[in-house]
Amino acid sequence: MAKVHYVTEEGLQRLRAELEQMKNVERPAISRQIAEARDKGDLSENAEYDAAKEAQGLLEMKIAKLESMVANARVMDESRIDLSQVQILTKVKIKNVATKAVMEYMLVTETEANIKEGKLAVGTPIAQALLGKKKGEVVEVQVPSGIIKFEIMNISK
Repeated sequence: MAKVHYVTEEGLQRLRAELEQMKNVERPAISRQIAEARDKGDLSENAEYDAAKEAQGLLEMKIAKLESMVANARVMDESRIDLSQVQILTKVKIKNVATKAVMEYMLVTETEANIKEGKLAVGTPIAQALLGKKKGEVVEVQVPSGIIKFEIMNISK
């Protein structure tokens, strides 16, 4: 049985767009590359043909994986989020107790994580330490450089 893949509505749309791009743009482009390489003659010593066939195999693998993710996606209902504690799809404002640096992250699924956008994957050490905690609590996070303490300042949508 395939693994259920939890996503936001935005994340599902992004997965579908990526899948369409691969199927409708990248797949035909690789097919053209294979045809052009095949037209150049002897396939046994044709590096272009070998590279194009390898690229095709990798693309088909990615397409199959994305199709499985989309087929097994379950959209999370953002209206049912409990803001009394940190959980997936909540924004959490935290303060590093030692440096007083304040950061805000939204906890999201692994596929939607993007640190530049402030979207932190729930599988990361910081997110794992924050899950289930309430405003005002101080959490200790084990990171490669040691232990960092964060105070939860706010939880929102």
